[in-house]
Amino acid sequence: MGSDRKIAVGQFAGAHGVRGLVKLRSFTEDPEAIFSYTPLLGKDRAFTITKKGAVKDLFIAAVDGIATKEEADRLRGDKIYIPRTLLPKTAADEYYEADLIGLRVSSRDGRDYGTVQGVFDYGGGVFLEIETADKKTFMLPFKNTFVPEVDIEGQRMIIVLPEGWP
Repeated sequence: MGSDRKIAVGQFAGAHGVRGLVKLRSFTEDPEAIFSYTPLLGKDRAFTITKKGAVKDLFIAAVDGIATKEEADRLRGDKIYIPRTLLPKTAADEYYEADLIGLRVSSRDGRDYGTVQGVFDYGGGVFLEIETADKKTFMLPFKNTFVPEVDIEGQRMIIVLPEGWP
């Protein structure tokens, strides 16, 4: 895993008002922790963000260099990242979702199934999107039954597919 890897910790959700404030969605376990990380990185610049309030599940924040509603609106949808090295170490059986992306996927007998392309949680549990060599994808529940082994250092995972899956 490269030390230059970046992890998404939030996303701009649009402007709040007319003075350049933004709505900010936090992806961190403790939502307010997003304000403790520095640097916060965008796709083409670093950000300094100051919490101004909250509304529903979003924060209202000021972003240095953003002074108008139009500038704030241009940030809508952009993710905010931090260097992976700033995150706390995980326990042996814990993973950051971003650490799973890019892992090689195979069976215990060595059959290659492809690479993890995405990690999704739609409310019914976490699913892995796996892309095969022929660029097709399939979804697999991220449960011990189907994913008995994850080796972050070795950049691989072992899966057990249900009957009839690719």
